[in-house]
Amino acid sequence: MDAEHEQQALLDVEARLRLRFPDLDPAVVEAAVRLSYAELTGPIRDFVPLLVERAARDRLAFAVRDVPAESTSAAPAPAP
Repeated sequence: MDAEHEQQALLDVEARLRLRFPDLDPAVVEAAVRLSYAELTGPIRDFVPLLVERAARDRLAFAVRDVPAESTSAAPAPAP
């Protein structure tokens, strides 16, 4: 994959992730894609867009995970 096609594929990845995570700021989605891309420095580039999309999707999914307030409190449950 040449550099021009790789960059276009990454723009497509970012667009898909923005649709998948509409509640996140587009800058957060862009940052996840850029960070994921920066980690892939090897010479074989054919699967870079796919790998970037998976890594960025996992990062974004972690960012939007809902953690109930009750599960994070340290207070013990009331006695019966």
